[in-house]
Amino acid sequence: MTRPALRGASASDKISVNANVAASTRVFEELRARIVTLKLPPGTILSRADLAEAFGVSQSPIREAIQRLEEIDLVVSYRQSRTEVTRINCERLRHENFLRTGLECEVVDLLCRTPDADLTKALGYLKIQEALVDEPDQIELFRELDESFHEALFIAAGHEAVHRLVIEQSSQMARLRTLDLPRSDKLHSVVAGHRAVVDCIQAQDRQGATDAMRAHLSGTIGRLPDIMDANRDYFT
Repeated sequence: MTRPALRGASASDKISVNANVAASTRVFEELRARIVTLKLPPGTILSRADLAEAFGVSQSPIREAIQRLEEIDLVVSYRQSRTEVTRINCERLRHENFLRTGLECEVVDLLCRTPDADLTKALGYLKIQEALVDEPDQIELFRELDESFHEALFIAAGHEAVHRLVIEQSSQMARLRTLDLPRSDKLHSVVAGHRAVVDCIQAQDRQGATDAMRAHLSGTIGRLPDIMDANRDYFT
C-alpha cells in the first residue's frame, strides 16, 4: 500500500524540529512519533528523497534515522527498492511489554523506598488527565500526558536515561496503545491506574505499587486479540 512520504504534509513542507539535536536524531524522533501514533500507518512507503526535502537535510541523516527505525522494527528497507512502515509484530509486542513492566515495577518499588521522592510532576500530569478523561477531542494531549506521567516517575527515581531506553524499545506497544486508547473506558482505566500507582507510592506500599503498575501496564496487551480482530491490516 503506497501513501505519501509524510502523511498530511507535502514533500516540500519543512518539518519543524529542534535544531540543537543532531539531524539524524531529529529525523528519527519525528518519524518514530508519526509511526507510533499511526499518522504513518503500516504499509506507508517512505521516500528518502522526499524525506530529505521535507526535513531540510541531506540524505545521510535520513539513512541513519531509517537504520535506527529498522533496529526497533518500525520500518523495513528493501535493497534498491523502497522503505516501508512495518506491521505490528505480536512476538515483539510481548517482549516489549515484559521489558517495560519489569523496569516500571522496579521504579515504583524504588520510589516507595524513597520517602522524599518528588512526585509533583507526576501528580500534575495526573490532575490534567483527570480533567480530560471525558474529553475525547483531547485524545492527543491525553496520550502525551500519559507518557509524561511515566517519565516523571523515572525522573523522580533518578533514572531518566532508562526511560528514554524504554520508550525507544516499546515502539510496537506504543502503536498498540494508539489503537486502544480512543475507547472511553480505556481513558478512565488509564487514569484509575495512574491514581492507584501514586496512592501506593505515597503510602510506601511496595507490593501495592508494583501490583498496581503491573495491572496498569497489562490492560492493552490483554486486549490484543480484540484489537487485532478490529485492525487486521495493522498486524503481521
